[in-house]
Amino acid sequence: MLQDILSAKKALFAADVHTELRGQKSRNRRVVLLNGDIIGNVRSDVSGISARVYRSGVYGFSSMAEYTSEAAETVLKAATENAAFMDRHAGIGKSPLPSLPAKKIPPKAELHDPEQKIYVDFAREVDAYIAEHYPKLASRRVVSTEDSMEKLLVVSDGADAHIIAPRSYLYVMMTAQTDAGAPVELFKAFGGRGTFDLNFADPSALYPEIDALYERLMQKREGIYADAGEKTVILGGMMTGMLSHEAVGHTVEADLVLGGSVAAHNLNKRVASDLVTLTDFAHTAFGETCPLPVYVDDEGTEATDAALIRDGILTGYMNSRESAQHFGMQPGGNARAWAFSDEPLIRMRNTAVHPGKDRLEDMIASIDDGYYLIDSGNGQADTTGEFMFGVTMGYEIRKGKLGRALLDTTISGVAFEMLKTVDMVSDKLEWSSSGFCGKKQPMPVGMGGPALRCKVKIGGR
Repeated sequence: MLQDILSAKKALFAADVHTELRGQKSRNRRVVLLNGDIIGNVRSDVSGISARVYRSGVYGFSSMAEYTSEAAETVLKAATENAAFMDRHAGIGKSPLPSLPAKKIPPKAELHDPEQKIYVDFAREVDAYIAEHYPKLASRRVVSTEDSMEKLLVVSDGADAHIIAPRSYLYVMMTAQTDAGAPVELFKAFGGRGTFDLNFADPSALYPEIDALYERLMQKREGIYADAGEKTVILGGMMTGMLSHEAVGHTVEADLVLGGSVAAHNLNKRVASDLVTLTDFAHTAFGETCPLPVYVDDEGTEATDAALIRDGILTGYMNSRESAQHFGMQPGGNARAWAFSDEPLIRMRNTAVHPGKDRLEDMIASIDDGYYLIDSGNGQADTTGEFMFGVTMGYEIRKGKLGRALLDTTISGVAFEMLKTVDMVSDKLEWSSSGFCGKKQPMPVGMGGPALRCKVKIGGR
């Protein structure tokens, strides 16, 4: 645990500017097994201190790769001087940021540090199970991993906080071959928030889901190519999450709105059917803790939900303190930094479409000729909302029933147009939180949603 050497430095803050002083320790634990052989075994810790000062519309920033009282004073002095220098030469002359009430937010999670052997042994047990039960696989990969951040934040106004944000996962990847010798693969991530020892106590608890993953891989091995064109499809919850994050979420980050994203001219306008409501949740959604809860951001803003789309109408953006002032909105805690040496950027937290009232079974039964698309391994979108996602698992739907599995394909469209075609929304919500968002700096994020019935363009052979 980080010792608090920062609070006493508040006495050094300049009186007329907004100041953030952040100490941080980031750690990574990772073990990789390929066909039973260890090919990766990483254990790293990085710590340091940064300071950021806002003056008249410009920021001064400084960081140092050590966590000491002297380093805190050094970066604070440098950031204050940098802000004064920028103010003299940039000449923006903006008014000060609106002040936030003082508050202290304690840590909400535990931070354990199990020995590396635990990561190795758990991965080996899972790998041995796969090797024994599925000897005909072309290859297998098992990865046990944890990435955790601990931060101490002291600000001139707003929330001082001790942030502990651990998450840990086990990734299982299997590859088989079709009769023609072409590779097909699937993967699944197990885990979520919390350190590895809390999430993974018994390997056998994962075996039923690993069995299901193998069964789907065998179905995909005998799969078909989708028919190309615009089709009525059901996007599974993971696909809806990808859409929520990549094709919608980034367009409503306020810095990208200022850069000219499609959301810039759509505020308070219809961008989806009235069945679609989308929120960037801070820490709690539908009565349960989110996959990656955020209680305060790195500007000292207490985190609240950002309502983005309500009943099909675009209602808001995700903001930093500065962008919220520009748009006349309230900041909700979306400014986060990855490493101690990074400045906070506007980032998503747990972005999801709200569940509806339809049963998945009824949604499938309603389609005569279409597809049920379950998982995506990759995707890309731009600030126009135009997207293309890879589909790694799905099934054809014929006369209201699931048919053959699909080989890898893609879907594409423009988010704010495609969402207007949504006419059924399932009553079950799925979350994914095992990846990183790559907006200039990596960042853990959660994304999710229910199944959606809609129209998209799907690729073929």
